[in-house]
Amino acid sequence: MSKPMIVCHGGAGHTAKDQPGVDAAADAGWAILGAGGSALDAVLAAVEIMENDPVLNAGTGGRKRADGSVQLDAAVATSDGRLGAIMAIEDTPNPVHVAAGLLDESIHILVGQGARDWADAQGYPKSPVEGSDSPSGNDTVGCVAIDGNGLMAVASSTGGCTGRPRGRVGDTPLWGPGLWIDDEIALAATGIGEEITIKMLCHRVAVQAGSLQQRLEYGLSLFDSSIEVGLIGITANGEGLGLANTGMPWAIRSANQ
Repeated sequence: MSKPMIVCHGGAGHTAKDQPGVDAAADAGWAILGAGGSALDAVLAAVEIMENDPVLNAGTGGRKRADGSVQLDAAVATSDGRLGAIMAIEDTPNPVHVAAGLLDESIHILVGQGARDWADAQGYPKSPVEGSDSPSGNDTVGCVAIDGNGLMAVASSTGGCTGRPRGRVGDTPLWGPGLWIDDEIALAATGIGEEITIKMLCHRVAVQAGSLQQRLEYGLSLFDSSIEVGLIGITANGEGLGLANTGMPWAIRSANQ
């Protein structure tokens, strides 16, 4: 049996004032893990809470594009080899659940109106997303967890960058840069999406040798200090950590915390 653990983050560039929403997410996920639930259910519950928090850049707090639209991205993956990702979807307050719906499908990624059409066919709730008028936003929310059976899961969700063109996709839903999971480690990134994508951040951290802290420190070292970047991770041997080169509210819950 493995020792359950969950780590959540509220986005690189955010401050301590945004910590309450991250703590609430971690508590919700930990309640599921503590009751014997799965890592997948835990990360979905945690990210849903952060999508519903208007101060965080995901779901209802998603940043507005240059044309005023709110287009959201989300991705979910598990250590048993499943992946689901949704990009530039509209009218979907909780895109993380739509992404999770693709985990057992023959396709893994849907974008734009096609993503919403598929969500409609599957019965996922549809409603307008007002979005946030915050003048900045380069971040995401995310969660990684391991359950008592040793299964790990990662989930991320974002509202993208304030003022970016319609259709822009950053690192958050991209397998390799924005998230990575295998049977040894689960990772989620946050920060400047274009820079994270170019560096293929999460995969490079995953294959790096060393402790989890050493690996996360290596990932941050790939960037100039002026580029906001953060990472959270969990390993199969019981390590869990969040690290950033800027402010990043994050929380960890385990039997030892």
